[in-house]
Amino acid sequence: MSLNKISFTKVAALAISALMLPLVALAATPQSELLRWQQAAGQPGDADRGQVFFGRRHNGEWSCASCHGQPPTQDSKHASTGKKISALAPGLNAERFTDSAKVDKWFKRNCKDVLSRECTALEKADVLAYLIGLK
Repeated sequence: MSLNKISFTKVAALAISALMLPLVALAATPQSELLRWQQAAGQPGDADRGQVFFGRRHNGEWSCASCHGQPPTQDSKHASTGKKISALAPGLNAERFTDSAKVDKWFKRNCKDVLSRECTALEKADVLAYLIGLK
C-alpha cells in the first residue's frame, strides 16, 4: 500500500470521527430517551400504563416501586440491600435519564429483577412517560 493511500485513509477516518463527535457529545435527556423507546416500540408511551406497570409485581417478589417508591419522587432504599436510591423522577432529579448507556444498563438489570426478563421497548416508553410526568 502506498504512502498516499495510507494518509488518505487516516485523513478520511479522522474527518468522519470529527463529524460524529458532536453526536457523541450530545447528552441524553429524559425526552430523548422516551423518543428512542417510542420509536423502537412503534407507538407512544402511555403514562397511565407506565404507572400501573411501575406499581405491579408481575408475578414476582418485587415491583419497580419496591425499591424506587410510589411515586418515585423521593430518595428511597433498595428492597434487599438497603442501599440509598436517589429519586427516580427526572423532574426531581436532573441526573436521571441523561446517559443512554446507564439507561440501558439499569433497565436491563431492573427489568430482569422485576419481570425475570428484559422489558420491551413499549414497557420502557410507558415507564418513562410516567416518570417524566411526575413533578
